[in-house]
Amino acid sequence: MANQDDFFKKVVAHAKEYGFIFPSSEIYDGLAAVYDYGQLGVELKNNIKQYWWKAMVQMHENIVGLDSAIFMHPRIWKASGHVDAFNDPLIDNKDSKKRYRADVLIEDHIAKIEEKIEKECEKAHKRFGDAFDRQQFVTTNARVLEHQKKIDEIHERYADCMNRNDLDGLKQLILDLEIVCPISGTRNWTDVRQFNLMFAMRSGNVSDRTSQSDKMGSVIDDSDTLYLRPETAQGIFVNFLNVQKSGRMKIPFGIAQIGKAFRNEIVARQFIFRMREFEQMEMQFFVRPGTELEWFKHWKEERLQWHLALGIPADCYRYHDHEKLAHYANAATDIEFKFPFGFKELEGIHSRTDFDLSRHSEFSGKKLQYFDSELNESYTPYVIETSIGVDRTFLAIFSHSLKEETLEDGSTRVVLSLPAKLAPYKAAVLPLVKKDGLPEKAREIQHLLMPDMMVQYDEKDAIGRRYRRQDAIGTPFCITVDNDTLTDNAVTVRHRDTMQQERVSIDQLPAYLKAKL
Repeated sequence: MANQDDFFKKVVAHAKEYGFIFPSSEIYDGLAAVYDYGQLGVELKNNIKQYWWKAMVQMHENIVGLDSAIFMHPRIWKASGHVDAFNDPLIDNKDSKKRYRADVLIEDHIAKIEEKIEKECEKAHKRFGDAFDRQQFVTTNARVLEHQKKIDEIHERYADCMNRNDLDGLKQLILDLEIVCPISGTRNWTDVRQFNLMFAMRSGNVSDRTSQSDKMGSVIDDSDTLYLRPETAQGIFVNFLNVQKSGRMKIPFGIAQIGKAFRNEIVARQFIFRMREFEQMEMQFFVRPGTELEWFKHWKEERLQWHLALGIPADCYRYHDHEKLAHYANAATDIEFKFPFGFKELEGIHSRTDFDLSRHSEFSGKKLQYFDSELNESYTPYVIETSIGVDRTFLAIFSHSLKEETLEDGSTRVVLSLPAKLAPYKAAVLPLVKKDGLPEKAREIQHLLMPDMMVQYDEKDAIGRRYRRQDAIGTPFCITVDNDTLTDNAVTVRHRDTMQQERVSIDQLPAYLKAKL
């Protein structure tokens, strides 16, 4: 675990050193759990969003996009259940004065037991080599079965407490598991209590303003409490009829959205994994009642394929079916990713039933129904949701891609082996020396490629150091312009992952790179 902690520190340091992610407001000593994306980070982040949007909207004729406002009518959050039920169970350690999420403490304890199972598997794999059968081992090995029994018992108690909102039971489980505060090392815990995660905004008193129209609350029945949205989904639900009618959409169809959301996380941690301001990529898919579980299975499989298409190994992902279903769901699963700190949720797929549209119909007084011409009847559609965090996806891809390699000559290099389609710069153009007309030729090549892809020009330092710099920021191809270029009109293309080089004609270079990308 210590090695993983050290690696995670390297991930955070690398992200800052090379202009991917900076602590927000750093010159003012920062703001906890808030980060800014730097010049390379914003490119990677935008590429992730574009990759998702193309797969979700461009490649599906029955899914369209939306960009709803962050500020919404307060009754929306009452209807959705966020005002009354959007809570985290919190617990304090009396000695360290530190606050924790009770559910996370329990989940981290389970993760430690899972690590013991993983270590047993690793030892067995070394012992048996290629003959090792993991599935047979985990279902027959006595130590593994004992660990798994503990996990199952904890899961059962934990799920029961969460489903019944039994806060005393959660505290007792923490005590029974002998979970200690990571800071103080003691088990001197307070009672567990619920904390609402929404940021409430006060728009001011109307008497302090020059006119009623200046007060945002004037259009919301004189209520002056607004909220920063804690999710993007509700903006889709309240626009269901607008999109359906204006787009002449037929069931089944989806509405996709990428946007900021805000949660008052008391225990924000693990870099950009859990933040107070974050970005979501969500798609709500509206289906005929009775077909929702088929569509749930469809989207569960399709979303995993999207992740695997990035080229990250399948063993970095796993499904985790929910034991405690949200009040709106009849099926739910997470796609978890193996982060440096263990398997954690990356994307959620939920069958939300007709809860959202029914509640908004009830609270708004407007019918949010669909007339199905095939059935000749109107009904409230059921919804399948896919929801993934942009920031978590960034962290998953970035942390998996960061490697330190030992080369044949004994030297080392740090390489960020990002999927080529997501890399901030697709190519770097490097004149071998800063004379003899090579910089001018390199600039011509840069301008040739710029309309089609992000390209960086670099002439500072020896060519080997420039290669290493491009490796560290994840550039898939380095294009070296040398003295021969001026006579044979060709360049040397170096591949980031293999470091192999090949000669390519400048005339063929754009097509060559497009094919590789």
